[in-house]
Amino acid sequence: MDHPAFDDIPETALDWHRSGQGAALATVVETWGSAPRPVGSQLAISGAAGIAGSVSGGCVEGAVVAEALEAIGDGRPRLLDFGVSDDEAFAVGLACGGRIRVLVEPVGGAQGIPEALLADLAAARAARRAVALVVDPGTWERRLVDAPGDAALAGRFHADQSGFEGSLFVGLHNPPLRMVVVGAVHIAQPLMRMARLAGYEATLVDPREAFASAARFPGETIVSDWPDAALAALALDARTAVVTLTHDPKLDDPAIMAALRAPVFYLGCLGSTRTHGKRVARLTGAGFTEAEIARIHAPVGLDIGARSPAEIAVAVLAEVTLALRRG
Repeated sequence: MDHPAFDDIPETALDWHRSGQGAALATVVETWGSAPRPVGSQLAISGAAGIAGSVSGGCVEGAVVAEALEAIGDGRPRLLDFGVSDDEAFAVGLACGGRIRVLVEPVGGAQGIPEALLADLAAARAARRAVALVVDPGTWERRLVDAPGDAALAGRFHADQSGFEGSLFVGLHNPPLRMVVVGAVHIAQPLMRMARLAGYEATLVDPREAFASAARFPGETIVSDWPDAALAALALDARTAVVTLTHDPKLDDPAIMAALRAPVFYLGCLGSTRTHGKRVARLTGAGFTEAEIARIHAPVGLDIGARSPAEIAVAVLAEVTLALRRG
């Protein structure tokens, strides 16, 4: 099963440009009402009218492509306004219409995105560096801003919220979300699937091959190294959630210690209050502070009365979402 790491819209535009086809990037910069796609959504258009991505779910793509082809020809960006009628909205599964504003930028040209800047953006994304592409529609000046290099944009990076800051459009490019699940137990089976559906790159870590088998987890990314080595290789960052499910200190504790030493946004551990008490004692003995240990969500998941493995997975993913969006 193929699970793409994350959308590669800027990379696709760069490849088309370098191949000689010409390319443009279309970005949703403002929305009103029930807009089909959120601000920051992108569509790449080639000079041969190839497309990748989406800015509206289908309602205005044709018009955007036509404008993009003109932009590739004249080298000039443009801001487009579209009203999505109720009939069009219904056709793409929306409850009602809305309005969107789309920025169309050719790659290259006098006022387009410089190839070197787009290449820098692609390199930052490949390195899992959180960056924003800031555009001034008045002058068409552009720059990349690293997070958290600009404190004024820190809230936008945390909330994944592209948008205008005064007259400047800030297009965020956060690294894709990841979830590392330690322990190939029954709960991990629905949790891995749910995590992927929620947009996470999900990785299962368990050295016990009888548990972490392709038969039990078809199509999933499985790492059979010991958790400390596996998590070190994954380079945990602020866009990563870690969930430990084994109940076995030999497997869970190394993963927990690695996560506590990293800026992960969520660390949840399966086990009763009594089990967690023993875990806290072990971590304290290993030199972790009370504040560090307090980062652990245990027992894992929101208290919704979950019983089955699938219900517990729902509770875990809900708590991960809460930590991501409101933490």
